[in-house]
Amino acid sequence: MERVAAAVVIDAQGRVTGWSQGARLLTGRVADEVVGRPAAELLAGEPPGGVLAAGTGILTLRHREGHPVEVAVTVCPVLGADGAPAGHVITAGPTGPVLVGEAFQQASMAMSVLDLEQRYLYVNGIACRLMGVPEEALVGRFYTDTVEEGEDTRGFVRHLREVAETGRPVRYESFTGAPALHRAHAWSIEMWPLCDGSGEPAAVALAAFDSSEQYWARRRLALLNEAATRIGTTLDVVRTAEELIELLVPQYADFATVDLLDWVLGADEPPAAPRGGIELRRVAHRSVVAGNQGAALKPGESEEYLPSTPPAVALREGRAVLAQAGEPAFDQWLADRNARSPEGRPHREGVHSMIAVPLRARGITLGAAVCVRKYHSDAYGPDDAVFAEELASRAAVCVDNARRFARERDTAHALQHSLLPSGLPGQAAVEVAHRYLPCGSLAGIGGDWFDVIPLSGSRVGLVVGDVVGHGIQSSATMGRLRTAVRTLADVDLPPDELLTHLDDLVSHLASDGTGEEVAELGATCLYAVYDPVSRRLGLAAAGHPAPAVVLPGGTAEFVPMSAGPPLGVGGLPFEATELELPEGSVVALYTDGLVEDRDRDVDRATEELRRALGAPADSLEALSDDVLKAVMPEQPTDDIALLLVRTRALGADRVATWDVPPDPAAVAAFRQAATERLTAWGLEEIAFVTELVVSELVTNAIRYGEPPVQLRLIRDGALICEVSDASSTSPHLRRAHAYDEGGRGLLLVAQLTQRWGSRQTGSGKTIWAQQSLPGG
Repeated sequence: MERVAAAVVIDAQGRVTGWSQGARLLTGRVADEVVGRPAAELLAGEPPGGVLAAGTGILTLRHREGHPVEVAVTVCPVLGADGAPAGHVITAGPTGPVLVGEAFQQASMAMSVLDLEQRYLYVNGIACRLMGVPEEALVGRFYTDTVEEGEDTRGFVRHLREVAETGRPVRYESFTGAPALHRAHAWSIEMWPLCDGSGEPAAVALAAFDSSEQYWARRRLALLNEAATRIGTTLDVVRTAEELIELLVPQYADFATVDLLDWVLGADEPPAAPRGGIELRRVAHRSVVAGNQGAALKPGESEEYLPSTPPAVALREGRAVLAQAGEPAFDQWLADRNARSPEGRPHREGVHSMIAVPLRARGITLGAAVCVRKYHSDAYGPDDAVFAEELASRAAVCVDNARRFARERDTAHALQHSLLPSGLPGQAAVEVAHRYLPCGSLAGIGGDWFDVIPLSGSRVGLVVGDVVGHGIQSSATMGRLRTAVRTLADVDLPPDELLTHLDDLVSHLASDGTGEEVAELGATCLYAVYDPVSRRLGLAAAGHPAPAVVLPGGTAEFVPMSAGPPLGVGGLPFEATELELPEGSVVALYTDGLVEDRDRDVDRATEELRRALGAPADSLEALSDDVLKAVMPEQPTDDIALLLVRTRALGADRVATWDVPPDPAAVAAFRQAATERLTAWGLEEIAFVTELVVSELVTNAIRYGEPPVQLRLIRDGALICEVSDASSTSPHLRRAHAYDEGGRGLLLVAQLTQRWGSRQTGSGKTIWAQQSLPGG
């Protein structure tokens, strides 16, 4: 129907006297066909009464081709010169109510009109289909009589009442079902008042648009955003997998699993892609049913998936795979589940849809996630596949980060474990107990270390140090420093000199040998030497906390000493401190992780350490545990190393000392004196070798050294022969020629003894040689 306006003039006798172009378009009749004819002949049926008197109304015309044309007319009377009625002018056009009615009925959304008592007045076709009944079954009935009672119904009625009472429109969203639908939908609902001529609400109209597609798109986007904060909160592979399924169930799935390839949970490199079935290990699963009773595998169990099953296809092709009940792949997968776990079969009945998606990160396949729907009525569709791939890629990055962290941490632990002393040798000089605790920080293990180094003359070196930072780099640096300390200790450097050489080494490490400064490398170290013969402890520190000493029967006190600059600063001296300790004193060396923590006061923690060390304990091992229990932070953020030593003393019955005059003729007397002492010690078996060693070392000291010369024998775990003189020149082995009169003495000593060497002293040097005891 064309949107045209027509004008017709009718005289007082009811004949047409005027016919407009619009009338021709509206009816298909030209003016010659109608002018002069009665206007009633143009109507289809009897004219409704009262139209002329009312001035407006609806008329149905007969088109020239025979079909009716409903028009809305406006009637204006025409008066003659004498003021008497002379006819009418009628304007007409297509009826608005007809078009509006068609629009209402043919709308693509559910539309209804209810009166103020919430009775149906009009219902369009979509609304009838949603309600599952024809219009005649709804019109005149109360809304609440046509739906089930529930929160959604009460909310709907509440909004209807609000519009009726306030006269203001309402717009809101609802997620609910409808009588003729088998599942809930998302609806965008708008209600507005229909007012009468006085402007008062006479009815309420509403329109409901099915926005389920937009709703689920928003939900998927919200889940992706939520995943950014909920997945990957820890660097733990299993926990990361659990966070993924906690996000999926119940919002996206009724049951979900995460299965990983075995190598992801270990320290191996990714293997080549398998050609046949794929074996996966269950890491985490979750169900809307308590107890995960429909799960075929328990966490930790593994299974080989057949090549045709959705998880295997997803891993092989690197994409999300959808499957629904009735499809061969789905049925095969479900049959495998039932065969593996028959007791869970009742909980799998009704499962109708699944999606398997690979977990891939940085081009590496880690495993697969599987989502299953049973209570969700919608099957997974293409949009879900896109969403699952996006979510899986984010989760896979978190899993891979956790895997890489675990691998690096395990490597660092293994490296550090290999560098730390696995078992400290028995020492006559000290009794030792030690503890090493890696931190629980995500930054990884640090570079703390300790060591007990046997030295000549039954002395012992005690070391504790800390490299700044965490991870493999710190562990590797710690290993280099520990090796350097052992090397420097082997040449019997005093503590302050040893730290000076170690400081130079750290400076070279920091520059990486290129002359260009790189990332700052910091380290602290404390080195101490204890002599059980003199009972003296000499020590020096490079930026390290001072040790604590507990005298027998006394309280713990910290050694007053200069901490010195940390290693790597360079150019600053280190100061040595020396003190004499009675036998049975306990010396505690530790790293700063024991007393320093961001959440507590260092002075208070240090005082707690002092009290814990002074508390009575049955043994050093028990004291070590007591100290950690009393002082260690609840959540250590740094590694902790603790080394406790209890000093011992070698009494006069185990040490023999002689002053040697600078006369070669006196050598024989000292050989005899040494033999007599060995006899008193019950060491006659090694007397012959000892005589040769004493003869060579004393002769060399008289001949090449400077007085005073002293000979000392120490019976410890081995027999140690020491000859000291005032010269600082160290001897060395050389090959004597056939015609040389000398040069064979040290070579002979080296061949006859277990070890030999020299060390510098404050007054010169000491040459020493060590022999194994009989039966040792």
